[in-house]
Amino acid sequence: MKKYRLKKTLAIVFFLLVNIVASAQYDKTQFFFKGRQMLMEGRYAQAIENFNILVRLDSTLYDAYFFRGIAKYNLEDFMGALRDFDKTLDINPIYTPAYHYRAITLSRTGEYDLALKDLEEAVDLRPSYTGLYFSRGVTYFLSRQFEKAVEDFNHFIKKEPNEADAYLNRGASYLYLGDTLKALHDYNKAVSLDFFDPEGYIRRSRIYMLQDSTELAMKDLDHALELDSLNTFALFNRAILKYEKKDISGALDDLNAVLKEEPGNALTLYNRALIRSQIGDYTGALDDYDRVIEINPNNVLAYYNRAAVFMELSMYRDAMDDYSKAISLYPDFAKAYMNRSYAKNMLGQYTSAKEDYRIAQRKVAEYRSKVGGDSPSANFADTTEKYSHLLTLDADFAKKDFDNELLQHKSVNIMLKPLYKFVPEEENRIAMALERKYESRELNDFISSSPVPITFADKMDESKRIKVDEYLSRLSNVSRTLYPSGMCDFAEAIMDAETKQYNRALEKYNRAIESDGSQAYYYINRGALQADMIDFISSIESNVQILTLDNQGTTKARVQDETTRSYDYTSSIHDMNKAAALMPDFPYIYYNLGNLYCLSRDLPESIRQYTKAIELYPWLAEAYYNRGLVLIYLKDREKGCLDLSKAGELGVTEAYSVIKKYCEKKDNL
Repeated sequence: MKKYRLKKTLAIVFFLLVNIVASAQYDKTQFFFKGRQMLMEGRYAQAIENFNILVRLDSTLYDAYFFRGIAKYNLEDFMGALRDFDKTLDINPIYTPAYHYRAITLSRTGEYDLALKDLEEAVDLRPSYTGLYFSRGVTYFLSRQFEKAVEDFNHFIKKEPNEADAYLNRGASYLYLGDTLKALHDYNKAVSLDFFDPEGYIRRSRIYMLQDSTELAMKDLDHALELDSLNTFALFNRAILKYEKKDISGALDDLNAVLKEEPGNALTLYNRALIRSQIGDYTGALDDYDRVIEINPNNVLAYYNRAAVFMELSMYRDAMDDYSKAISLYPDFAKAYMNRSYAKNMLGQYTSAKEDYRIAQRKVAEYRSKVGGDSPSANFADTTEKYSHLLTLDADFAKKDFDNELLQHKSVNIMLKPLYKFVPEEENRIAMALERKYESRELNDFISSSPVPITFADKMDESKRIKVDEYLSRLSNVSRTLYPSGMCDFAEAIMDAETKQYNRALEKYNRAIESDGSQAYYYINRGALQADMIDFISSIESNVQILTLDNQGTTKARVQDETTRSYDYTSSIHDMNKAAALMPDFPYIYYNLGNLYCLSRDLPESIRQYTKAIELYPWLAEAYYNRGLVLIYLKDREKGCLDLSKAGELGVTEAYSVIKKYCEKKDNL
């Protein structure tokens, strides 16, 4: 759901992409052109690849870092974008666009003071660039400096009087300053400038609702939904309005429509729970409260109102537990003490019930002596307050405990990048120019010695699977006088493993090692095979080992069916350690060990192994990705997100979806 917030026009202004001239040689110009074109087309990961090549060709190209930062920003990799903007300004300290977009990025991460400092610098460098005033107005708004926000939007509007977003933003600033007339005037202007944008109508409807002009508010919301039938912000607000007009069925319909689009929208679930409890649908209400509490375990009102449902169902012990939780979160919650007193009475705990009633009376007396005071928890001692009304997006409690960060309900199962091993390869494959690839003469010589094409990778391209049978047929006719016997067994084992003939493959790896126990690559593949065998067995048993990160980036060590069965990777670890002893400088061995220790639940050792792999080969993207996941799993989010950013920069595009979920610091508006 869109929050009722300042409309942020933070998309990158692409006139920069065509006005900044790339310097130097023809090949650099081509990469600049391709990178900028991909940015304009929204192909951000591919753009990063082009700018990566540029900075490798010439590390002084500040605009290459700048454009790469823009691409990362659009992928919501804000840490990575900040690093690139920092690098840009290190090289060219007077490059105004870098200050501008670093400020925008800092604003997205909640670093408003630093963002304003950058914008001041940018304004000093280019006072005539009106876009800076818009961005600074946004930042002032986010930092709740509404008067200054109005001043900057005024400056922007003088130069750009037909920009609807500026009026929406200034109107929001006026609204927070309590001037509904000026806010309404700006919203009217925004609608007149862009009457196909539903947000102007939604904003204006909120003013009408504050003025009790319900018919005008309903008309605006209906029109917004004609423009965008799936606009959850409009549906949510219309549900509130319908509820106030006693259209309970209509309110539920709109809330259901919101939840169809956003199944984990906490505020909508909370409001639906209230309505369900009021119409006697206690089972449905409990389901909704359960989900709200799962999303936000510190939501005092969810516990308080769920307790009320338990009371209606005569589930007094459950009610008592929820009232206790509410009290632990807000110790001055007088009504929770009173209601818990009643629940304890029903359970026969008379002495404790009297004590709760006595505490409640004392809290009420303290509250009455503090009426008008600033105690944030005093309101919860007010026995005249009803805590069972629907919450709007403007409610103080909503802003505190239903932050947009909580709108995604379901957990996400994050899979580690797989083990590296030798797999079948296409014949005569030629490496792409400038492709970053681990260089090892020993590895290349080993691959060249195979009787069939193989490569070293984390998985085989599915399109190559058809080659396996062809290669097996060829191997059956290979003369073992031309190739070492162990190498033939090794190559056959690779093909058998790809067709899931695990036992046969294991026998052949054993034979290869018996024939040459000094070959580290044999141990790597046998270790990987044994891990693959475990994974295959676990998948049949529906016990696939995963890292499960919930909506808040917290983690649970569990398997798909919630059982706790674990598997023994000792044999695989032993083979990898043997390979490491034979070839201590090969980074992929330590990467594989990182995976195996992670699957064995030894996460600190897993991190150490990934770190060693990265020290040996700083471009091992999968090691950054997996280490980042483990760090987030261990709640070291900052380091984990930095690793994911690096993985994305090096080509692991899946990193950006994880970054988007767990690395953005949301604003609280």
